[in-house]
Amino acid sequence: MEERILELISLRKFSQIREIFSEMAAADIAPLFDILPEESEPIVYRLLPKELAAEVFVEMDVDMQERLILSFSERELKETLDELYLDDTVDIIEEMPANVVKKILKQCSAEQRKSINELLKYPKDSAGSIMTTEFVDLKKEMTVKDAFDRIRATGVDKETVYTCYVTTNSRKLRGVITVRELLLAKYEDVIGDIMTENVIFAKTHDDKEEVASLFSKYDFLAIPVVDNEERLVGIVTVDDAMDVIQEETTEDLEMIAAITPSGDKPYLKSSVWEIFLSRIPWLLLLMLSATFTGIIIASYEQKLTLFPALIGFIPMLMGTGGNSGSQSSVTVIRALSLGEVTFKDTLAVIWKELRISAICAVVLSAVSYAKILLIDKMLLKNVDSLSEVAVVCVTLAFTVVFAKIIGCIMPILAKKLGFDPAVMASPFITTVVDAFSLIIYFAVASFILSI
Repeated sequence: MEERILELISLRKFSQIREIFSEMAAADIAPLFDILPEESEPIVYRLLPKELAAEVFVEMDVDMQERLILSFSERELKETLDELYLDDTVDIIEEMPANVVKKILKQCSAEQRKSINELLKYPKDSAGSIMTTEFVDLKKEMTVKDAFDRIRATGVDKETVYTCYVTTNSRKLRGVITVRELLLAKYEDVIGDIMTENVIFAKTHDDKEEVASLFSKYDFLAIPVVDNEERLVGIVTVDDAMDVIQEETTEDLEMIAAITPSGDKPYLKSSVWEIFLSRIPWLLLLMLSATFTGIIIASYEQKLTLFPALIGFIPMLMGTGGNSGSQSSVTVIRALSLGEVTFKDTLAVIWKELRISAICAVVLSAVSYAKILLIDKMLLKNVDSLSEVAVVCVTLAFTVVFAKIIGCIMPILAKKLGFDPAVMASPFITTVVDAFSLIIYFAVASFILSI
C-alpha cells in the first residue's frame, strides 16, 4: 500500500488516492502519512472528506499534527477543529508548543475556549482530564418521543448517543437510559418511569486508571462524570478508557524494567538522548545499590577462604531469590491494578505467599540437594562435605520465603504511600533480596560450619 500511495503522488493522481482513502479506516490512513514527503502531507490531507480528515487527524502522532496545523489556513484549521470532539481538541492542545496552541485557540469560539479551559484545569491523571462535555441529557418528565426528538436535534455533535443521562434543571445526575431501552419502550412512556436510577459514576478528580477499570468491570460504553455537588459535567467514553489502559500498561512495563516512563512518543521517533535519559537514572541507582552486596561479601571474605566451594553458589542463591521476589511482586502489582487487592488485604496476601513460598522452598531445596550431591560433589568434586550442602539448601529455603514475602509486601506499601506499585517490581526487589540473601547465606554458614 505504501508503495502504491507514493507512486500515485509522484504521478499526481490525487483522485485515485482519494478513492483508496475513502475505503479505509482512519486508524489505517494515519500511519501512511509517516511515509509521505513532508511537502506532500498537507496536499494529501486535503484530499480527505471533512469528517474522515478529522478522524485521521486524531490518530496522527503529535509531530505530524503540529506540521499540519502550521500548514493550515485559518479556514482549514477551523473546519478541522469543528469536526473534532472537545476532549480530542484538549489532548492536542496539551501536546502542542505555545505558538501552535495560540493558533488553535484563535479559531475556537468563546464557548469552545471556555470548555477547553475547564477541562485543562483538571489534574493530568484525573477523570476530568479525559472526559468530554459532549453528551445527550434528558429530563425525567420527557416522554420517549420527546427523548428521540432531542437526540435527533442535538446528537449530531455528541461523541455518543447510545447512552443518555437524565438530569435535573440544575444538572444533577438522576438516572441513565440507553437507546435500546428507548426503542423497546412506547412513545408515550415517561423517561422517569423507565430509566435506571442506580447510576455508576465517577468524580472529576478520581484517578483515570481507576475509572478505566470500571469499563472492564461493568462493560460500559461510557461513564458519567460528576463534580462534588453530583452535577453532571461530562462523560468518559470507552475509546478514551482504552487509551488510558494502554498508557498505564506501558508505564507499568517500563517501571518493571527499570525505565523512566517515556510518555506517548513512539520508540522509533524517540531520540537516542531521550531513551538514554529514561534508562540511565535507574541503571545508576541499581549499580550503586549493588555496592551493598559487595560490602557484605567483602566482610566475609576471610571466612569464605576456609570454604571456597560456597562462593560458587552465590549467583544461584541471589538469582533464585530475585526471581522468587519478582514473581510475587508482579502478581501483587497486577492484583492491585485490577482492584483485586487493597491495603486491608495485606495479612491475607502475606499468609497466602507464606504458604506458597514454603512449598517452593521445599521443592527447590530438595532439587538443589540432589543436584549438588550428583554434580558438584560426585562429578565435579567441588563440594567436600554434606555440611556445605546443608548450608546451601537451608539458605535457599530461607531466601525463597524471605523474597516472596518482601515481594508481596512492598508493592502494597508503595500503593498505600501513594507511589506507583510498579516501582517495587523486578529490579528494586531483586536488589533488596540480593543483599539479604547474602546476609542469610553467611549467617547460616556461620551457624552450621562454625566459621
